[in-house]
Amino acid sequence: MNIKEAKEEIQRAVTSYLMKDEFGDYVISRVRQRPILLIGDPGIGKTAIMEQIAEDLGIGLVSYSMTHHTRQSAIGLPKIEQKVYGGKEYSVSEYTMSEIIASVYDKIEETGLHEGILFLDEINCVSETLAPAMLQFLQYKTFGKHEVPDGWVICTAGNPPEANKSVREFDIVTLDRVKKIVVEPDVDVWKEYAYKHEVHPAIISYLEIKKKDFYRIETTVDGVEFVTARGWEDLSTMIKLYEKQGYEVDEKLIGQYLQHAKVAKDFAIYYDLYNKYKSDYQIQNILDGTYPEEIAERAKKAKFDERLTLISLMLEAVSYRVKEDVETEDYITELHTLLVEVKKVCSLADPRMENIDTILGKYIVQRSSDYQEKKRSSVLPRDREIVLRKVIIKLEDYRNRLRESGITDLTEGFEFIKNDFAGDVAYMKAHIGSTQEQLDNMFTFIEDVFGNGQEMLVAVTELTVNYYSANFISRYGCDKYFEHNKELLVYERQQELLSEIMLLNDREDIDLTI
Repeated sequence: MNIKEAKEEIQRAVTSYLMKDEFGDYVISRVRQRPILLIGDPGIGKTAIMEQIAEDLGIGLVSYSMTHHTRQSAIGLPKIEQKVYGGKEYSVSEYTMSEIIASVYDKIEETGLHEGILFLDEINCVSETLAPAMLQFLQYKTFGKHEVPDGWVICTAGNPPEANKSVREFDIVTLDRVKKIVVEPDVDVWKEYAYKHEVHPAIISYLEIKKKDFYRIETTVDGVEFVTARGWEDLSTMIKLYEKQGYEVDEKLIGQYLQHAKVAKDFAIYYDLYNKYKSDYQIQNILDGTYPEEIAERAKKAKFDERLTLISLMLEAVSYRVKEDVETEDYITELHTLLVEVKKVCSLADPRMENIDTILGKYIVQRSSDYQEKKRSSVLPRDREIVLRKVIIKLEDYRNRLRESGITDLTEGFEFIKNDFAGDVAYMKAHIGSTQEQLDNMFTFIEDVFGNGQEMLVAVTELTVNYYSANFISRYGCDKYFEHNKELLVYERQQELLSEIMLLNDREDIDLTI
């Protein structure tokens, strides 16, 4: 199965393991819970999906790479205890608590989360001395005498033998006690992740054209050459940092992450072309509907690879806007909910005891404390974190500007806030309207230049797969998107996503008046 299917399967298993009966006991006791064994090539995203599952379920996560552990760190250090047997005292060897088990208890103390995932990576690559302890752990959920706490599900991961010479094959007795899931690389599934995590658009575009370069491990006369999903994502981060600082992105940099000479060279060439096309095609003019006729003529005569790159460039520009609009509405909605509460507090407050400054100060302290607590518990998704931080910053901005204006009166102070908020809402709606126009202009350009061909299919598919554009369309609609999706839809998964979007699009507009 692919990594997305594996995530869904593991999430269902963890949820099932954490189900309780009417007496508050786990339906499947810890001893009978089969540890999950995820087998997949290096860099495919095994650790990332464990982090996502813990985040989605709001549970803890303790993660270890077992290749870094010795027998002593895993099962604990020996110590001498005195015990009495048959009336006679004896010195007996016992063990301190396993570093791994202790980390689970530390996580519980740190976050207050009593349920979670204990994730042990590269479990089939442990040293010879540690191997017996690992087999015991998989069977009995203990390191030495110390058990994994109730409520903590054991998930493990390993590499296939062809990817790692250190792999140890598990025997049938062990395999019969685990829930084994084998995962294969899938570039189309990875793209959904890539869009949401803002992987550089040049990488997404390149892999649309050369899907076979997404994941490659080959043995050559010069040794092993490889490209992994992790390599592409890490390269994306560095490219964006280089671009921000004005540094040159060249084959030398790319080869440090894509350790396959031909793929690194091909992507370096493509990256230069990508930037050249961005300039040549005047992408912003296309989205504004003001492009010159020679741009359309060049696109009509272009080879298919160049056409796909042009589609990617338009999608890149639109994606930045739709992401901004989705995040802005989430922030505005959160702020609106809070300001409704602030308004109520102001109306009930005694003006002799409180003013607008003291009330805002209380909310700033409260919101900051809640934010820090959620962040410590490691259950705060990145997009939610951004929203909460923006709200705190806005409250501080309100208070600072009210102080500068010398306004302390509750009624006057809240009226100031209300007017400022109304301005933010008006700006957001205008920006959303402009984004809708750019989406329409993009579709119009594709219709005029390429018709309803493969290029239109690519555009519709990418808008569907992209978390932010799908979210934007579900909220604000896009007639041309729905029109062309019905005409060109050929994949079952697209049909599912379209149904989800249509369902979401039936929502009522949020009333943002205070």
